[in-house]
Amino acid sequence: MREPHLVSFGEVLWDLFPDGARFGGAPANFACHAALLGGKVSMVSAVGDDARGEEAIQILSSFGVQTSYMQVVAELATGTVGVDTDAEGRPTYTIHDNAAWDSIIWNPELEALIESADTVYFGTLCQRSQLSQQTILHGLEVAKSHATPRILDINLRVPFFDDSIIRQSLENADLLKFSDEELTPILSACGVTNSPDPLLAILEKYQLTALVMTQGAKGAIYRSSTETVKHSGLPTAVVDTVGAGDAFTAAFALGRLEGLPVSNTLEQACHTAAAVCAHPGAIPN
Repeated sequence: MREPHLVSFGEVLWDLFPDGARFGGAPANFACHAALLGGKVSMVSAVGDDARGEEAIQILSSFGVQTSYMQVVAELATGTVGVDTDAEGRPTYTIHDNAAWDSIIWNPELEALIESADTVYFGTLCQRSQLSQQTILHGLEVAKSHATPRILDINLRVPFFDDSIIRQSLENADLLKFSDEELTPILSACGVTNSPDPLLAILEKYQLTALVMTQGAKGAIYRSSTETVKHSGLPTAVVDTVGAGDAFTAAFALGRLEGLPVSNTLEQACHTAAAVCAHPGAIPN
């Protein structure tokens, strides 16, 4: 059986914790974990012509991620994000402007890459800039024309989203992953706040094949038009939760591509996320 091919679109950056910088960015974290779990993964992003950009590409490569589609933007720095965590390991972010990942450009090589993919992953944060948003949406159009699954991992970071980004992203996805903390703004953007069954309302309005809502220590819920599956979560000694959702999505994506039952896929995803919570940073050192 050939290894599944996943393409991850979006930000590659450095999280600046009080004790130092750590490699990050939800799409980059997803790419590393998907590669660790046995996927063939290509990362599409941009870094600056600087030491942090060079190291980011080296880290991606060390996890087995294909980096030949990474772009280098000489006039912009590799992205950085200030991170603080509370007593329970929950992070707050200060995302810095004018990062290289705001300038991902489309090229013919990306079309051929997406045509070869089994799944395309994308989020909302990288769409804060018009240029990167246009590139991502173009890629999703190509994927949709080939009936390639498109996973939207909503990543709502104030002030870098609005209702139109949420709606447009949903229109271009067929599977949605989000956290319970993001449910209210998603319902508001979709205009279904009064629905008696909000998850089903999102599914039906955007004709999604399925959605997954993570609930932190309480586990996760999978919902399709015909099936609801829940996982109650796992006891974990939390160091921090940075990147846990990205690891969850990677494990869930691989489980779906392998054709595992939903219950097994949720179990695998929750175990993967719990393991991330038990060490500092989003990826293993």
